[in-house]
Amino acid sequence: MPDRPQVPRRISLIETPGFAGYALLDSGDGRKLERFGDVVLDRPEAQALWQPGLPRAAWDKAHAVFSASGDEEEKGRWRIDRKVAESWPVDIGGVTMQLRLQGLWHVGLFPEQMPHWQWMLEKIAAMRASHPDQRPRVLNLFGYTGAASLLAAKAGAEVTHVDASKKAVAWARENQAASKLESAPVRWIVDDAAKFTAREVRRGKTYDIILVDPPKFGRGPAGETWDLFAGLKPLLEDCARLLDTRHAAMVLTVYAIRASTLAFGQLVADVLKDRRGSFDVGELVITEQGGRHAVPTSLFTRWASS
Repeated sequence: MPDRPQVPRRISLIETPGFAGYALLDSGDGRKLERFGDVVLDRPEAQALWQPGLPRAAWDKAHAVFSASGDEEEKGRWRIDRKVAESWPVDIGGVTMQLRLQGLWHVGLFPEQMPHWQWMLEKIAAMRASHPDQRPRVLNLFGYTGAASLLAAKAGAEVTHVDASKKAVAWARENQAASKLESAPVRWIVDDAAKFTAREVRRGKTYDIILVDPPKFGRGPAGETWDLFAGLKPLLEDCARLLDTRHAAMVLTVYAIRASTLAFGQLVADVLKDRRGSFDVGELVITEQGGRHAVPTSLFTRWASS
């Protein structure tokens, strides 16, 4: 048996300014001012404890403002101050994402994930170089509107995209069409992630790269209840069984919880105790234009086989 993998006792900060179609313009007083394509949005950000750097006039130019009371974002709503199209395009590495103003102050894209997508694309390129006759197999769990899935497919991977929301999967298919990737090998599956991975284990399936991006709480298409702290360990155990035995990689991202990234890193190390590989654990952060502040967004663990 390989030596038990150890999670490093240091935390990485992966900072990103986003990409050409996105910028964090300013942050502070529990808010963040962002540009998605041509649309500027003012959204809540509880961790922005500092003072904003830009004058009030800059914030007043936002096209839309999401207002919410405390953590009850589901009770909030968008206030449209300037005309915003029902949907508008943002390009990410040749993939077109159609964004919309949604509840929970969402727009259909998490730009801080860009470093993970780039990491995934590097793994795909390396796998294709070593096995040019094979398409790397990517499993994207809780795949949302499909940015990672479409980037992987565009890079030559065979992708299985799983999300419990019919609306999210339909939106992802729209993004596939907007990206002119209709012929790309993507399976779009509406299913409970835990049930799907358990079935894949029984089927003897394997994947080269697995992306896991779960919510704190959620419901599957048949009313299944998801609780992160109860469901994550068995889900990751099944993911470990699905990872290809030759070369593999996995990314776990966790949002909006009161927990340590070290805890999740050690969980991933535990479920991969029979595999040699390297870990990186830490936080994803978005940096403001000009680099004045960085807004923490999520915890992550990345693992790649030796």
